[in-house]
Amino acid sequence: MSKQDELWWHKPQRFVQTNLQVKDTDKIEPRRLARQMKELGATALVFNVGGIYAWYPSQVEGHHVNEHLPEGRDLLAEVIEACHAEELRLIARLDFSKTDDVVYLRHPDWFVRDAAGQPQIVGGRRPGPWSLLMTTCINGPYRNEAVAIPVLEEVLDRYAVDGIFFNAPHYVRCYCRTCQEKYMARYGEPLPPEGAELAPDWASVCIRDNMDKMYGYVKRRQPDLPMILYYNLYRDNLYARLETADMLCTEPQDVLSEGHQRIPEFWKPALSIKLGRSAPGHPVPLGIVHSSPGMEWRHTGLPPAEYRFWLSQIPAHGGSIWHSLTGLPETITDKRILETVGAFNQQVECVEDAMHGAAPLAEVALMWTADAAAESWADGLINRQIPFDVLLAEQATSERLARYKALILPEGIALGDAFVEVLAGYAEAGGHVLLEGAAPEQPRLLALLGLAGGATVSEPLSAAYLRFEGVVEGTAEGSTDVAIDRAIEGTSGDTDNPLQRSMAQTELIAHRGRVHYVRTASASARVLATLVPPFSPLESVGAPPERASLPVSHTDIPLAVHHRVGRGGAVYLAFSLSALLGEFRLGEHYQLLDNALGVALGSDRLLQTSHYPGLQTTLFEKPGQMLLHLVNGAGRRPLAAALPLHEIAVDLRVEGRTVTGVRELMSGEALPYTVAGGRLRLTVVRLDVWACVAVELA
Repeated sequence: MSKQDELWWHKPQRFVQTNLQVKDTDKIEPRRLARQMKELGATALVFNVGGIYAWYPSQVEGHHVNEHLPEGRDLLAEVIEACHAEELRLIARLDFSKTDDVVYLRHPDWFVRDAAGQPQIVGGRRPGPWSLLMTTCINGPYRNEAVAIPVLEEVLDRYAVDGIFFNAPHYVRCYCRTCQEKYMARYGEPLPPEGAELAPDWASVCIRDNMDKMYGYVKRRQPDLPMILYYNLYRDNLYARLETADMLCTEPQDVLSEGHQRIPEFWKPALSIKLGRSAPGHPVPLGIVHSSPGMEWRHTGLPPAEYRFWLSQIPAHGGSIWHSLTGLPETITDKRILETVGAFNQQVECVEDAMHGAAPLAEVALMWTADAAAESWADGLINRQIPFDVLLAEQATSERLARYKALILPEGIALGDAFVEVLAGYAEAGGHVLLEGAAPEQPRLLALLGLAGGATVSEPLSAAYLRFEGVVEGTAEGSTDVAIDRAIEGTSGDTDNPLQRSMAQTELIAHRGRVHYVRTASASARVLATLVPPFSPLESVGAPPERASLPVSHTDIPLAVHHRVGRGGAVYLAFSLSALLGEFRLGEHYQLLDNALGVALGSDRLLQTSHYPGLQTTLFEKPGQMLLHLVNGAGRRPLAAALPLHEIAVDLRVEGRTVTGVRELMSGEALPYTVAGGRLRLTVVRLDVWACVAVELA
């Protein structure tokens, strides 16, 4: 057994965080709290220790001690002892992002300043008898050697904590003298007054430098004590965060309080965990789910159906769950929260041993660009139940790409010469590149796509269409494509154009947006779809209807090109499919995405399931086992009730291995199955919210 295997934090975890309210300090009875956490199914309690408030008798100058702590007792020591008696770990939560205004009066140079030199006050209009909080500077003494490091020293000297977690370690724009001097030293120019003009890596550098001091101190004192740090799906450099942390956590909040028109996308937990899992060799990421529908409503709970759906995506995509609750079980008035957390943790416990050491299994990789185009591709892949991994630019190496049949390059991705060489080698070796939008005028890239140079771009088009090229004809009865279509979708025919699969009766599909006018330059480049230009300006599409005929029903302008290269090839879309998906979410556009990938994946896909709206699928593998997760998010969000899905057909390639059994891990039920032609087929009769199907292999 390796040392990593012996460390508790390399094993699956179920964290529960009690966001403590200082006025409820007298309600904390350590033994009762530890028992309650154990009953909720927690393996670790995340407990307030220091920062904004010290939950122990701190002697560090500038460290505000919770005035509600009991006299003559060390509450923190008692909670740690009680947790350890229940075999629970205790994670010390530290938050140095703010502190009491009295500290500001003594050390005004420790705090954030705006461009006009004013400090940032938090909660200045908050009702009640509270002191003001002031935002501290990430580069200033408070969050470094003056307070944060001495507090770490004090905690590690006095208490047997099992981990360190820094809440709110983020950069806040600051124009104090320390920040101005640091910016000038790093970039050779003054700190700009507008946030949009800051160097792109400035925030990440500030976080890394600050956390590097904390991490270095912890590792020098206790090398095996894990430090936990946030990563963000959009803003952070994942590898910069990994430089200063042992475990990563992410916080895909389901903020329903923003209103139904701005409701968080359903894939937020899924993508957040996928990104965290993209860095191999580290413990699985922790996914933090708040129990409330928004911080302004933090004393009530999410609708239970929505809550269960959101929670389920964390383990189903390979993460460990971290529940964030407001208060103690005694002070949580919405008892649905406790019921949901307890029941969910029981489900997680049923699958975590099987998931420990399991790796994601997918034939498709999506280059993550943290923009709307990448989001739309992810939305489409999840909606079509296509397992995929997300990759960062640093991870797109020849060795890493070799495990995938298809690589998706969203619109706007940076395509440097070195990356294009990797893509060309990937295609030659058997992979397929799928690129949308502009194709940069790089000879190597154009050769990969089978295109000539000199492309131009259209004006924004509306009232236009994509036309499939190829004659509609019946497909042979023995075709695997038809067998899959019939089993999964009930279709009865196809065309000789792979982009038109399951749309044989559809000659045109809707198109809007710019088109890149390209020409093919290779005999092996096949045009699969062409542009039907607008039949009318948008203001006159409906009047009069007698004039709605297409003035040009067919062009030679390519919209989709398939080019064979070596053992693989490329699919080029001369438009933005991601923009169509993001704006319209039409079934035809989702099917087009599926079909474009079908060119690369062929008829022998790794996994196919029934295409239910709201169904998510993920696949994992470890020696002797494949694990299929199914998560049901059907219905209008926020989900008011779980709408069960029935008769989900599953068709899984097992590549000639012997299947010895199939069971659903949470119920323990054995599932009937058949194996023929190297494919496992089974039916999930009913899916309420989350199921994990284990396929046992000899």
